[in-house]
Formats: sequence, C-alpha cells, structure tokens
Amino acid sequence: MRVTLEQPDSITASAVSAREEIGRAMADKIREVEDTRDLKRVAEDVLPQIEKFLESYEEKRLRRVRAGVIVAASGFGTAILGLVMGAVLRGPDAESALVLIGHGAVAFAIGLAFVLNGLLFTRPRKGLEDHSPEARSQNLLDAGYASPQLRSSGEALSSFRSPTTSHLSQPAGSSVTDHTTLNLKTDR
Repeated sequence: MRVTLEQPDSITASAVSAREEIGRAMADKIREVEDTRDLKRVAEDVLPQIEKFLESYEEKRLRRVRAGVIVAASGFGTAILGLVMGAVLRGPDAESALVLIGHGAVAFAIGLAFVLNGLLFTRPRKGLEDHSPEARSQNLLDAGYASPQLRSSGEALSSFRSPTTSHLSQPAGSSVTDHTTLNLKTDR
C-alpha cells in the first residue's frame, strides 16, 4: 500500500507539474513588482489565494480536518460549559444554560461534518470504475433480442389508412370541385 501511495498516478503527476509551473510563473510576476505598495498587496491578498489554489489534495484534506476538529472541540467545550452552568444555576439562568448546550451541540455537529468532509470527500478519484461485467451482461441481453421485422412501404401505408377514406371511388376525369362549380350561374 505504501508503494502505491508514494508513486502518484498520471493525473496526480500532471497536477503537481502544473502547480510547479504556475508557481514559477507567479514567482516571475512577483519579481517584476517594483513598488512596495504593490508588493504588500501581492503578499497580503494574492499569495494566500495562490497558496490555497496550489495546495495538494492531502493538504486540502488536512486543512479541512483541522478546521472540523477546531469547530467540533469548540462546540463540545461550549456544551460542557452549558452542562456545568445548568448544574450550578437555578431558575431563569438555568434556561440560558440550556441554550448554551444547544449552541454547543450544533457547533459540534458542524465540526463533525467538516471532519467527515475532509476524510471522505476530499480525495481525488483514482480512475474510472470498471463496468465491464455489466457491459458483458448487456451485450448478452442484446444478442438474444430479435428486432421487429420492417414492413414494405405499400403494406405500411395501407395499415395506417382509415377504412372509410381508402375505399372512396372517384370517377375518372372528374375534379374534387366539379360538383360545386356545376351549380354556378354563368350569366353574370
């Protein structure tokens, strides 16, 4: 297992080389800064964002887990403080201790969610999942399927015609509008 973790895959290797290249380009830009005001702005605003952008997945994971542990520990401490205050105080002050316990429990849950996010969802995917058994079974299913027979064009047209209109007789040489034009008066 250690050997596979020490030897990065091609995606990780290309990401590392891209980070190094971006780092060199940013170092060149920082060298070009002439004014102290611009250098201060770069140091305070740009560099932390670049550092966050260039960090590896392991560094992101560690940062998220740290933040989660801090938030969860703060929430746990707040809830313990609320429990102690609830045991000592009486009356309406005890109700405020219950509110403190609730806030602590919420902060603890949020911190726990940060830790789980860092541990479970910050890892890059190593590769594509192997779906070859499903593909083979689908090919076997497709091989056993017989497609329906296609009809000839004349057969297809006659099956889609309505029987009331397909057997109408029309006298030869007559027009569809002949019966309407015969009744028109010609002496206008």
